[in-house]
Amino acid sequence: MPLKYSHVKKRSASGLMKKTTNNGHGARDGHQRQSISSHVDRSITQAMAAVSQLERAIARIFLKRYEHDIARLFSTHLFSVALVHLPTLAMRCISIGGPGWVAYNADCEEIKDFFRLAISMDMRQAGERVATKSVLWSYTALRDFALSNNVHVCQRRGLHSLRLLPHYPALKAHLDQLESMPTPTFSKPPHLGPLTEGLDALEEACQLKYGDQVTSKSHGASDWDDNWRLKVRLGYERLCQTLWRVAREFDVRGYGMVLREKLTAKWCDCGCSTDHLGEVCEKTVREDEESSGIRPGKQREWDGRGSGIYGWETEEEEDIWEMDLDFGSSDSDEEDACSNSEMTIGEMMEWRYFAAEKEKELGNAAFRQGDYNRAVKHYEVAHDMEPEMPHYQLNIAAAQLKLNNWMEAEIACTRALGQHRSGKGYYRRAKARKMMGNTEEATKDLRAVLKLQPCNTEANAELWSLIPPEPTVSASSSSYATSSSLNNASLRPLALSNYSHLRVPKSKFKQPPFSRTKGDDRKIKIVLLPTTVELASSRSPCGNRAKAKRKAEGTDVKTETFAVPNWEKYVIRQVAD
Repeated sequence: MPLKYSHVKKRSASGLMKKTTNNGHGARDGHQRQSISSHVDRSITQAMAAVSQLERAIARIFLKRYEHDIARLFSTHLFSVALVHLPTLAMRCISIGGPGWVAYNADCEEIKDFFRLAISMDMRQAGERVATKSVLWSYTALRDFALSNNVHVCQRRGLHSLRLLPHYPALKAHLDQLESMPTPTFSKPPHLGPLTEGLDALEEACQLKYGDQVTSKSHGASDWDDNWRLKVRLGYERLCQTLWRVAREFDVRGYGMVLREKLTAKWCDCGCSTDHLGEVCEKTVREDEESSGIRPGKQREWDGRGSGIYGWETEEEEDIWEMDLDFGSSDSDEEDACSNSEMTIGEMMEWRYFAAEKEKELGNAAFRQGDYNRAVKHYEVAHDMEPEMPHYQLNIAAAQLKLNNWMEAEIACTRALGQHRSGKGYYRRAKARKMMGNTEEATKDLRAVLKLQPCNTEANAELWSLIPPEPTVSASSSSYATSSSLNNASLRPLALSNYSHLRVPKSKFKQPPFSRTKGDDRKIKIVLLPTTVELASSRSPCGNRAKAKRKAEGTDVKTETFAVPNWEKYVIRQVAD
């Protein structure tokens, strides 16, 4: 080879041939490696997607069963309320209006508003009381499903979700069955029977207090005639019916925010949610099985009812609202701020509500002064403290309406209505939607107001302004109707029931089978009794132990009072005509 080409051979031997080899076999090897890598990546991606899909299905199953557990357990609680507390309420009303008062006024707004306040406070605790048991019950059912399919359950860490991956179709079928069920609502548990004990207690109390009038042969002007038992019985039954109707205004899907966030945000994508769950539940399940054995029929729990393990439609159904909330711990900011106060969970919840109410009062003061922006800020702080109390969102909506922030007001009302379908929520959202030009949706909201409050004159007037009455008068009287009736805004709400196209609801109860007396027309007012909260000089909350310690040290402990709606601490007063 000529000398001038000698460098080419060297380059070919050392460089070009290697480049050619890389572009030849090397390229094929690279392509093969790329193909393998792509295939492996695709397999991993598919596996991760399958695991994520499984996790989401399991989380959704827990969530749906949790909603059913809230509805079922709270219905049991309401049964206890009707059995224990409603006879006292009826007796206090009877002392003002007579034996027939409750039968005529069981669905008056004063009583319904009292029910709404008390139920709202109880529902505030729903997440605290139901979540732990519901998760344990659902885990037990899921664990039994795994064991029945020969899926290994670790003795220490419990069930791992990955082992359920081959059984995803069965889990998805169970989830579909749960989601096809109607939204759970509150209703009287049929297996608990009639409220005979409550009625007997009410009749006995009437007999003891009004014995002379009841046994007297000459009743005279007294309301205690021979039909007093019928009046008392009908009044108590209607009071119980009103309780269930008001309870159905609340939506179980709006409560239990902490568990709901975990199920929808934290347990779905980690790939081992049920493994974490097993660490919590497996020990409890095994201890229960060792102490009481495996309950016969436990295998039937995996049937789509969304029920807990214990007491489904049995007399052993527990009322978990009777339990003290003095267990476990909380990660809330309030506990971190007052960790030295040694407060129980019940005391912390009491303090949290008190602090939220103080913020609401500051917002109300700013609202009265016309400073609506500051009012919104206070209401938002109150809502952040107590996110499961819907009335703070209603306060936000009221301030936003004053600021002409229609969209923000609509959003706040929608959030509140997601927990409690209240007349205020529908009415304020109707006003916001009307101002945004959404007349059709505003009309639906106003009809919802009238379904809850048939005598709401403001909603009547608003609905009348959105939907003009149908012309039903004759030609000869049309001029008179136009001039005197249809144009008189003050008379429109009174005549609203004459227009069937507005679909205004009627009273839920029929006329009682006895004559109305003067006492049945009396008006009452239910006044909540205040609760005392003891604070340190720094306005921090004090637990029971901290109170004793501060008093022993001579440290100042201030007291403040505020009203907490409940079924026991209230008085009933007659409203002067």
